[in-house]
Amino acid sequence: MSVLNAPLKQHVIDPEICIRCNTCEETCPVDAVTHDDNNYVVDASLCNYCMDCISPCPTGSIDNWRVVSRAYSLDEQFSWGELPMQEDLPDLAGEGAPEALEDEVGKLLEEARRGLGGKPVAPASASKPSVNLYNRGKPATATLTGNFRLTAADADNDVRHLILDFGDQPFPVLEGQSIGVVPPGTDAAGKPHAIRLYSVASPRDGEKPNAGNLALTVKREKGGLASNWLCDLQKGARIEVTGPFGATFLMPNDPAATIIMICTGTGSAPFRGFTERRRRAMPDASGKLVLFFGARRQEELPYFGPLQKVPETLLRKHFCYSRAPGQPRVYVQDAIRGEGAALAELLPQPGAHVYICGLRGMESGVDEAFADICRHAGIDWAALKDAMRGDGRYHVETY
Repeated sequence: MSVLNAPLKQHVIDPEICIRCNTCEETCPVDAVTHDDNNYVVDASLCNYCMDCISPCPTGSIDNWRVVSRAYSLDEQFSWGELPMQEDLPDLAGEGAPEALEDEVGKLLEEARRGLGGKPVAPASASKPSVNLYNRGKPATATLTGNFRLTAADADNDVRHLILDFGDQPFPVLEGQSIGVVPPGTDAAGKPHAIRLYSVASPRDGEKPNAGNLALTVKREKGGLASNWLCDLQKGARIEVTGPFGATFLMPNDPAATIIMICTGTGSAPFRGFTERRRRAMPDASGKLVLFFGARRQEELPYFGPLQKVPETLLRKHFCYSRAPGQPRVYVQDAIRGEGAALAELLPQPGAHVYICGLRGMESGVDEAFADICRHAGIDWAALKDAMRGDGRYHVETY
C-alpha cells in the first residue's frame, strides 16, 4: 500500500500563554512568525526549525510542537483560542508502510510529547484567567487618571505608576497578567506601531477596589517610543488597550501558599499586585510572602517609599543595591544565598511558589543561587525545579 501522507512536525504558538510581545517575530531570521489582531502564529512553509525564537520568548509559549498529517494553515492558527490536542496518528503511515517511516513517525510523536512537558503551568489554586478579550482590531479604551513618578527626582531612571480607568467597560485581570498598549501613529514604513506589553501592578479588584481601573509600572527608556509617550501623558488622556494576556504567571489563591518573589526594576509590577491581593483578601494568611528586589540604588527602586509601610508580618523584604555609594555590590542572587538555610527549608514544601520577573540577565544568577543552597542542603535543585514547574509552582517571566 502506498503512503499518502508523510508526517510533519509543526511549530505552533500557545495563544493562551503568549503575551503578544512580538519578540518571536522580531527574532525569526526567515520571517516565519507573523500575527494578526488575534494571535501570533508560525508559517509551516517557512519555518526551518532553527530554534532562534525559543530562548528569547519570556513565557515559553513559542516552544510548542504538533505532529500532523496536514499543516495547520495560518487562518486556522489565527482563529485559535487554545492549542489543539496532538492528533492521534497510529495509522498515518498506512498498513504495510516501510518500517523506516513507521520509526520516523514514532520519533516525531515522541519529540512532540516531550515538547509538551516542562511548560509553564498555572498554580492549581489560581483563578481561571480571561485572555485576549480585546485585540488590535477591537481594543478597549481607558482613561489615564493618574501618573506618578516612583523614583527620586535625581535618579537616573524615571519610573512611573500609571492608573488606567475603564469606566463601565469590563476588563477583568488577575495578578500576574499583562495588558497591551497601542501607541498612536505609524512607523517609518507606514505600519501601525507594535503593541507594547506591561504587567499589571494592581490586584484583581483594581488600584482602588471595585473602581474599574488598574495600574501599570512604566520605565522611561531612552529613545523608547511607547515608554516616553506613556510617561508624558497627562490625566484625561485616552489609551487603546489589548488583552489581558497570560495564563500561567498567576497568583495562587491558597492563603497557605508561601510566595517567593524575585525581581528587578519594573519586574516588581506583578508582585505589587500579589502583595495587595494578599493584604486585601487574605489578611490572616498563614503562607509567607518573601520579596528579593534589586536596583542600582535606593533612589532607583520603584515603590521604595510605599514598601516601607508594608509590615514585615505581611511581606519580608530583601532590597539589593548594586551601585549604592560606599557599599559593596549586592544582587538578588547574593541575597538569596544569604537566606539559603530558610529557603532550603521552604522550597521542598508543597505550598512553596517561586516567581522571577525582570531583566533576562538575572535568571541564570538566580538559578545558580538556588542550585548552591540546595546542594548544601542535600537537595537536587534540577529535579526539584522540574517538579515545581510541573506543579505550577515555579514561574519565570524575563525580558
